[in-house]
Amino acid sequence: MSGVQADCVLCREAGGLPVWQGAQLRVIRAQEDGFPAFYRVIWAAHVAEFSDLSQADRLTCMAVVAEVERVLRAQLQPTKINLAALGNMVPHLHWHVIARYEWDSHFPAPVWASPLRARALDRQAQLLQELAACDAAIAQALAPWA
Repeated sequence: MSGVQADCVLCREAGGLPVWQGAQLRVIRAQEDGFPAFYRVIWAAHVAEFSDLSQADRLTCMAVVAEVERVLRAQLQPTKINLAALGNMVPHLHWHVIARYEWDSHFPAPVWASPLRARALDRQAQLLQELAACDAAIAQALAPWA
């Protein structure tokens, strides 16, 4: 693994609101307009692909992704969880873990697609009020990986 790459935004910056930090990974809540429960699990060292990790590191990474998903389901009761690891725009290994709802502006399409309806601002505001407790639950659940 190559550590830090100066021209990589995820090497230089947190990438969003810090939720939890471990030795190998961090979890942030992304500031994605219209999607309040949009989290990222970011590998600490600069690697571009999942297969760049050792088998043990891949298992750790996916265990953390699964734990974030589990907490989001328990805390926020979304309609669906979306998982994605694209890395086309930011080639630093990170997983998107996104709580989705039937009322969101893009559902059932991906968050990167065109909106299908107007935003449900009242529902988004209600969800925003639940996120601090969700963040705390994620941090507590990930304590074993610190």
